[in-house]
Amino acid sequence: MESINTKIETIDWNTVTAQMHEKGYAIVPKFINQKQCNTLTGLYPSVSAYRKTVVMERYRFGLGEYKYFNYPLPKIVREIRQGLYPKLAPIANLWMKVLKIDRKFPETLQELLEQCHKNNQLKPTPLILKYGKGGFNTLHQDLYGDIYFPLQAVLFLDQPDIDYSGGEFVLTQQTPRAQSKAMVLRPQKGDMLIFTTNFRPIKGTKGYYRARIKHGVSQLHHGQRHTLGIIFHDALS
Repeated sequence: MESINTKIETIDWNTVTAQMHEKGYAIVPKFINQKQCNTLTGLYPSVSAYRKTVVMERYRFGLGEYKYFNYPLPKIVREIRQGLYPKLAPIANLWMKVLKIDRKFPETLQELLEQCHKNNQLKPTPLILKYGKGGFNTLHQDLYGDIYFPLQAVLFLDQPDIDYSGGEFVLTQQTPRAQSKAMVLRPQKGDMLIFTTNFRPIKGTKGYYRARIKHGVSQLHHGQRHTLGIIFHDALS
């Protein structure tokens, strides 16, 4: 079986980088195989694997449930998080440069996490989300503290139109002095979506400006939908 690290190295990162600059997101098809998807889904009932369970309805976040992993992360989750970060840091740093933001992200995930921990952001943020019929997730951003990384990833663990219907991934882009733009995506089982956590740069007539991005999930019509969220910074709580 191809390892996670090998798979990450075989991704066409030039294409991913170009798509991130152009759209603020990129889809990597068949990033993990069916067995790996099923392994991750199979972790959901575990109690010891997680530090916190959130029932979305209680907080008016939507209808569904998600669980944050404990440290140490499961091997596959840890390898994805550690392996992706160095590939995404150059994109994040270029965004900071063109937007003239005085921030440079370190080359390794460990260095980023050290920055988080100095800011008392000690809690792991990778999570698995589960939706049933009628489930949805309201538009939001995954920031968790003053120290955050501007890119994140989500892996799709079920097959649309077979395991569930509806449940599209939704991105909205808020452009200054204009109406918001919605992008509706339907990745397949095993695909990985990389997207912006907070904002992305867009080139205007007077240079680059920030376009704020939120994400969510549309309502499921039937079935169950699981995803693995990979957030690189740690959380305050």
